[in-house]
Amino acid sequence: MANRAVEIHDGLKHPVIDGDGHWMEPIPVFLEYLREVGGAQSVDQIRKLWKGRDAWYRATPEERKHNRIRRAIWWGITTDTYDKATALLPKLLNERLPELGIDFALIYPTFGLSINGMTETELHLVAARAYNMMTADMFAPYADRFAPIAIIPSQTPAQALEELEFAVVKRGYRAIMLRGNQERPIPGAAEGIDAKKASWYVDSIALDSPYDYEPVWKRCAELGVAVTQHSGSGRWMDRASINNFTYNHVGHFAESNHAFARSVFLGGLVRRHPKLNFGFMEGGISWACQMCLDLIEHWEKRRRAGLQYPNSTNVAEMRQFIDRYGDQRLKANADALMNSLDAFRPECSIEELSRPEFVTDDFEASGVNSKDDVRGVFANHFFFGCEADDRATMWAFDKRMGVRLRPVFSSDFTHFDVPSFADVIPEAFELVEKGYITDDDFREFTFTNAAALHTRNNPDFFKGTVVERAVAGELGLQN
Repeated sequence: MANRAVEIHDGLKHPVIDGDGHWMEPIPVFLEYLREVGGAQSVDQIRKLWKGRDAWYRATPEERKHNRIRRAIWWGITTDTYDKATALLPKLLNERLPELGIDFALIYPTFGLSINGMTETELHLVAARAYNMMTADMFAPYADRFAPIAIIPSQTPAQALEELEFAVVKRGYRAIMLRGNQERPIPGAAEGIDAKKASWYVDSIALDSPYDYEPVWKRCAELGVAVTQHSGSGRWMDRASINNFTYNHVGHFAESNHAFARSVFLGGLVRRHPKLNFGFMEGGISWACQMCLDLIEHWEKRRRAGLQYPNSTNVAEMRQFIDRYGDQRLKANADALMNSLDAFRPECSIEELSRPEFVTDDFEASGVNSKDDVRGVFANHFFFGCEADDRATMWAFDKRMGVRLRPVFSSDFTHFDVPSFADVIPEAFELVEKGYITDDDFREFTFTNAAALHTRNNPDFFKGTVVERAVAGELGLQN
């Protein structure tokens, strides 16, 4: 039986880069590294944490309802034995990669994704260090085909800076991931100011953060690593079905990416660090299409020149309209109406509404001065992980969008949504076979965009790999 993935690959005029593959970490080996980094107490802590995460399975239906325990994942990993062994063993994955129709793969965590969500600070730090040590060691012999991703703790800038030095400078990682949305306690809620207020909020760390992450972005630019996020919103309040995992899972990567991307854009990171690229992994492209257009529309109305100042309302003329068209009740309340001309801030005068400190340009920090500037950020600096079975990927190339977005092919190997590794490339290529995208679009999707994401501030990212020459030729890099 012919290998369809190989047939497709051999018919292409370019290599295939998997921008978001995964592996299945060997947990007993990880625990050995964790013991080395954090001691036996860290191993005990993480085992206790795992047991706590199984609370849904040990609870009765009544307890789940009473405590609003979210439905947990039942089975998150592929069940095929050969594929599971492939996910576990870097040597086997290296051997099989050509038969899967892939030339080079960036390898993100699987179990390691949960490390970035740990709230226990010390365990979070030692677990990330242990993961980075283990992964660097296990993939070191296969650097020509793989670039493993380092986990960068980012609850605080100091954490991120320390692990960047270890992972990139000391261990030679070329690619990193961080959590762009940190869940933090609300000080006012802790002080009991408002008993109804939620006890935590999401800090999308590029805008309005209580911490200054500017040194982190600067260091990423200096080290030549793109900023990629691979984290979800599974703990957020709108994802709390006690019985349905799919309800909690659908769109949770997109929601997290949307929040982080908004903060990166409005916080002006691209303006301050033009060499940085940002990757928003495993959320697809549909949310990005909507967000790009939304920001263009908001820029028209919420930038300085587009703001509507309340005191531009002619109060005398407004009174005349009320007198001419109002009934007795409206006429009787004419004076009061003049101080209630905003439906969202009733009984507030126009003078109060127009105070300079309330009239702000939401786009000032972003540095964008035109619709094309907005499009430029999305077309040149933002990259979006899209899985093989995501038909919405075609929207990135739709000329009616007015901007060409940058989807990055993501196999999502190892996870439950990939029943067979061999079917990933054929599934992705269906976009071409069904006429949804062109051969050139597919080239960008499976090759050019992943290469561009990681080479903007590190032209040598693919040096020494099997795709070095192809990437240099595609992007005009010097060999």
